[in-house]
Amino acid sequence: MTTTVAIEQLTLQDLEQRFGLQRSADPDFFREWRDRLPELGAIERDRLQRIQASYANLERRSVLENTVKLAVVAPLLDLAGFFLPPFYVDTETSVEIVVDRPVDANQIGGEKLRGRVDILVLMGRLWVLAIESKRAEFSVKVGIPQVLGYMLAAAPDRQAQFGLVTNGSSFVFLKLAKVLTFADAADTPLDRWQYDKSPELILDRADDLATVLQVMKKLGAIVSQSV
Repeated sequence: MTTTVAIEQLTLQDLEQRFGLQRSADPDFFREWRDRLPELGAIERDRLQRIQASYANLERRSVLENTVKLAVVAPLLDLAGFFLPPFYVDTETSVEIVVDRPVDANQIGGEKLRGRVDILVLMGRLWVLAIESKRAEFSVKVGIPQVLGYMLAAAPDRQAQFGLVTNGSSFVFLKLAKVLTFADAADTPLDRWQYDKSPELILDRADDLATVLQVMKKLGAIVSQSV
């Protein structure tokens, strides 16, 4: 019997138990979010200031999720070039993944994970997830297992995948890749999915929003090279 689990209900513990996903202990596993970030021009920085001003105005009235996406997320996607080829935007798309092994000894078959995202920018290796919330201050932490679930569902090979989880005011970048590890003292090689995340970046804190755009452009350039 196959069990269906909604991706939006997943936790990191679920992903660890069902897919062997581990957080990488290697400090260099996810260097892309901090190394050799592209410089931003004056026009881009002016646009970022406008985004911050728009958000500050909306925040006074406890903005709703769709307003945040229009005022913050969409302009960032535009500045990063994600509305232009080779990128494409898909919204509220369902992705399924099937686990071939049973969850426990009493269950036969695998499980299907299905769910939907609020905003998804997808180009095989790059995902942007705006988590569903009624208030912009809803924590981005709840979206991390969701986007990792989608990334696992779409991961066809060893190529690294990248993700961004945002609620409009906070941003966390993710990397997912299959890494060759050794399971025991006998040095038995084992392919395992590993991930890591960036620190949480805050829209109205210092240069964090500029860093968000720099990382988006950097990751976009990386995945574009594989097209």
